[in-house]
Formats: sequence, C-alpha cells, structure tokens
Amino acid sequence: MIYLDTHVVAWLYSGDLELLPEGVRDLLEGEELVISPMVELELQYLYESGRTTQPGRVVVDALDGEIGLSRCGLPFGQVVAAALDQDWTRDPFDRVIVAQARARRLPLLTRDQTIRDHYREAIWID
Repeated sequence: MIYLDTHVVAWLYSGDLELLPEGVRDLLEGEELVISPMVELELQYLYESGRTTQPGRVVVDALDGEIGLSRCGLPFGQVVAAALDQDWTRDPFDRVIVAQARARRLPLLTRDQTIRDHYREAIWID
C-alpha cells in the first residue's frame, strides 16, 4: 500500500504520465493506491481557484473506478494527533497528508523535496 500526494493524483487524472518517471510508473502498477482525504480537499481548492478543471470528488471518484484509488479511513482524531508533530511546514495540506501516511507507517509517493527531506518514508524514483 502506498499513499499518493496531490500532484501525483492530478497527473494520473489528467493522463500526464510523462510527468512520472518510469520507476514511479512501475511502482504505481504494483501497489494498492490510497490517499488522505486531504488530497481530495486540496484538489477541490485547486478547482475553486481555477488551477484545475474538475472538482476533487470527480477526480478521486474517477481514479477509484479506473485504478482502484481509495480514500484512507483512519479516524480524523488519529490523523490530527500525528499532524501535531509535523512542525516543519505551515502548509495544512502537506501537514495532514504526511501525517496520514506516517500514522500508518506507509510510504508516500511525492515529488516534493521538502516532504522527502522530512518524512523518511516519502519516495520518488527518478
């Protein structure tokens, strides 16, 4: 099982697979894919600000049907407890997304170097 960061989900939905290195594409094919519900909320913010063309729910529901992407169901209180320790960022999206993966001790696929510098289970295969 591997968590996906928001930009990975957006690229998968848009079909921009060339933005994903071959190693990342290979990893995606062999893992159960899951997101923090915060990814869906961030996608919604991007939609509302005109940076994407589809609402978050549309993106996530489509990828659920196409590739089996699922939303993590950890209790929110448990996620917030893990997020309290993520004091390396003021970005609430990154803070909760990392906390969700950390709470389950699972990898997070992200291109974001800051996240990779602070969460040792964050990965990106160039």
